[in-house]
Order: sequence, then C-alpha cells, then structure tokens
Amino acid sequence: MSKRRALVSVSKKEGLIPFVQGLVDQGIEVISTGGTKRALEEAGVPVIGISEVTGFPEILDGRVKTLHPNIHGGLLAMREKAEHQEALQTHAIDPIDFVVVNLYPFAETIAKESSTFEDAIENIDIGGPSMLRSAAKNHNHVTVLVDPADYEVVLSELQENGSVNGETRRRLAAKVFRHTAAYDAMIGQYLTEAVGEEYPESLTLTYERSQSLRYGENPHQKAAFYKNTLGDQNSIAQAEQLHGKELSFNNIGDANAALEIVKEFAEPAAVAVKHMNPCGVGTGETIEQAFNRAYEADSVSIFGGIIALNREVDAATAETMSSIFLEVILAPSFTEEAKTILTKKKNIRLLEVAVEANEKKANKVVSVQGGLLVQEEDSPQSDEASWTVPTKRQPTEDEWTALKLGWKVVKHVKSNAIVLTNGEMSVGVGAGQMNRVGAAGIAIEQAGERAQGSALASDAFFPMGDSVEAAGKAGVKAIIQPGGSIRDEESIQTADEYGIAMVFTGMRHFKH
Repeated sequence: MSKRRALVSVSKKEGLIPFVQGLVDQGIEVISTGGTKRALEEAGVPVIGISEVTGFPEILDGRVKTLHPNIHGGLLAMREKAEHQEALQTHAIDPIDFVVVNLYPFAETIAKESSTFEDAIENIDIGGPSMLRSAAKNHNHVTVLVDPADYEVVLSELQENGSVNGETRRRLAAKVFRHTAAYDAMIGQYLTEAVGEEYPESLTLTYERSQSLRYGENPHQKAAFYKNTLGDQNSIAQAEQLHGKELSFNNIGDANAALEIVKEFAEPAAVAVKHMNPCGVGTGETIEQAFNRAYEADSVSIFGGIIALNREVDAATAETMSSIFLEVILAPSFTEEAKTILTKKKNIRLLEVAVEANEKKANKVVSVQGGLLVQEEDSPQSDEASWTVPTKRQPTEDEWTALKLGWKVVKHVKSNAIVLTNGEMSVGVGAGQMNRVGAAGIAIEQAGERAQGSALASDAFFPMGDSVEAAGKAGVKAIIQPGGSIRDEESIQTADEYGIAMVFTGMRHFKH
C-alpha cells in the first residue's frame, strides 16, 4: 500500500500548523504550494513542493501550478477500479488522499474601498476550486477540507481509527460544493454588476448563515438567518448586538422594517414597528423628543415593539424607553450612560447599526413557492418639483410639512395603506386592508380627535371619492396621493367641498 498523501494550500492559516503536524504524525506526506509551503517549513513541518510532484515549475505569477495530471489524476482515481490503478502506474502518478484548500480572498478583496477591478480579477481562484471539486467528487476515497472548523473532527477520527469515516467524508464533500458554488456566485454577482446587467438570464445568489434561530414566525417552524456575503453595512444583517437575548425570526423582520423607515429622515426621528408595520413615527429637535412623539402616536401598540432611532441614544432617551416594555432598540450608537440604564433589563436587545440611506438601489428578493420575485427597492421619495395640486386650495406651510412626513411613512406600510400625520408624528395608521376606505377608516378611528387638522397620505390613488369624504368628515385638511385614477375628478370635487388641499405625486407606493 502506497504512503498516504495530503495536498495543502490555504489562504486562511488559522489552526493550520497543528493540524498538518497531526497529519504528519499519522504518517501522511504533505504536498504544498507558495505561502502555505513557506509557513509549514518555517514551523518545521516536513513538506514536498508542488513542482516536485508535477515535474513542472509554477508559472504565470503562480496562476498555473496545480492544474496538472499528476495532481488531478491523484485526486480523481477510483481506488477500486483496476484500469484507474493501471493508469496511475503507467504515468507514475501517486494517489492523493487528503485535500486541505481554501480559496483566494475574493470577498475580502472587493470589500476594501481601495480595491480595483484588477485586484478583484487577480483574486479569482482557479486551481483551488478545481482541486476541491476533484477531491469532493471522489470523496469515497479522498477527504477534503475547506473550513478550518473541520480540522479537529478529521484529526480526531484519524487518531482514533486510522481513517476518516465515510459519513464524515460525504459531509465534507457537500460543504465543499456549497463553498465553491457560493464563491462562484460572488464572482458572478460582482462581474454582472460591473457590466451593468440588471436581470440576467440566470440568477445565483449566495448567503452565509449568520444565526441559527430558535424557531421561525411560530414555534413549530424551523428557521435560520442568512446574510448576503456582499451586503452593505447599513443593514440589519450587519448590526452588532450589544445586549440582550438572541434575536428571533420576527425580531429580525421587524427590526429591518424599522431601520428602513428611519433611514427616510434627516432630522432626529424614531420609529416603532409591530408586525412589520409602523405603529408610531416621531420627529423632533432631539432624539428624546422624537421618541416621545413616536410613543404618543400609539402608546398601546408600542408595547413589545421594535424601536429604530437615527441618532445616538442618550441617557434621557434611554430613561424614557426603559419604562416601557420593548423588544429591540436599534440606533447608530448608545452613550455609556444609556447602555448602563438599558442593560438593567436582562432581555432587551440593543443593536448598533449604521443608519444611513443606501447610496445605490439594491434588489429586493421575495420567495414564492418554486421561485423568486426580484425587483428594485422602492424608489426614494419622488421629485417634489413634479407634484401638483389639483384642488382649489393650496396646502399651507404646516400642511406641507405634515404631507411630506406622511408620504415618507406610507410607503413602508402594508397596502392598502393610509397614514395620518400632524407634521411631527403619525397620529393614525391603517394598514393591509382589502379596500382603501377601510384603511382610511382604521387610521381615522385611531387618530380620534387628532384627525382634526391632520394630513392624510395614501400609498395609491383613490378609486372613488369615499375615502376623501371620510377624511373630510374627520377634519383632515390636506391629502397626498399618487393620483391617476379615472375618477380623480370625483376625489378632487369632494376635497374641494370639504376645503381640503390635495397633492398628486404621480408615484405609487404599493407594499405587499
């Protein structure tokens, strides 16, 4: 029986030396390349250079070194096939029994601000994926490792049994194909964006598991949280948890919704979310004032809610929030005093995350049974210069402020959506109704007396004048909506009857 051999070539060196020394202690010869070979030699681990195996020097700045029959023949040969063994003997190729490879750091390279397109191209690994795939295909005979986390189990099995069991080899092979698929998907995504291809003929996305969750939307559903490897920093996936118990499936969804809403505001703002809809939005001169207004917007629904703020949380704001049962608070930062106050509550989750509007539109991906729907994220607010006022009365300055606030919020409310505001906060939210007058009725009922003099925002046009009439009777003084219905004139006439100023934006904000 020929001596067992391992081919080792890694960019991630953690845990490498003790693992490879463990292989050597089991009588396994080690073949290596480039920087990995130097690291092993410096540690005193006996190693054979790749050129000694191939009989060919590394060329083209190291682009070609392992793409050789002496390597891939040794990886792909099926030990039980006589003709494969004969071919190895004929061509003087020795089998390779272990492959330890991880790939050029493509993701890390393109994440650097200084990275160029040329840098990205040079960090596309060719030989590494080829060796991994060859070894994983032949996992009945070859043990392949792509993740340092697997070093311990492999070494343990070798030390205990003298070999790696078949189930472990199969599990490792599956991980390899997931890894190389994700690697290729990242490269494909990067190059597709570089050439401006918006909706290519095939879409391959890659995500890495960020968290195993206790359960999904309900306790009987299994779940996990995956983050986009190439995702931006202004996202819930990149948030740092400072305190509290583990985030749940619903916490993550609601926190994402709250973050996306609070990004709409340049002034201090606070957003409270329940079940993916805002229940209270407040703005102010300070973040404390903004939170107090978000609380006043709906002091019932905020109980157990998720709060997003776009300013550092100070002690005064923390003191106010600590008196309410909240699940999650996310903000760009917390003062030390604020952390001291809030961390007295054992279970509340505190998240730090960049709260900045995304510079470029990202695609939103929604799963359906058997497929995906992909679209651009909803646009920023429409160009106010294109807004028109078809009613007899123009909005006052205060009404304009309230209308703009409502228009920012309503795009984040499930359709059919109606939002009432007073310029400083939301006072009524009607979400997810099957007809628009029903959504208006809920928002008006919630607002109560605060509907008097308020502004109403609708995510889509009014198909008839009934919603406008309901608003007029409740004392609403201004309305903002897309316009574009064949019955716009009915809505305009009804608004004029009640002295309502109405604005058409020309942009719909359905959210399903």
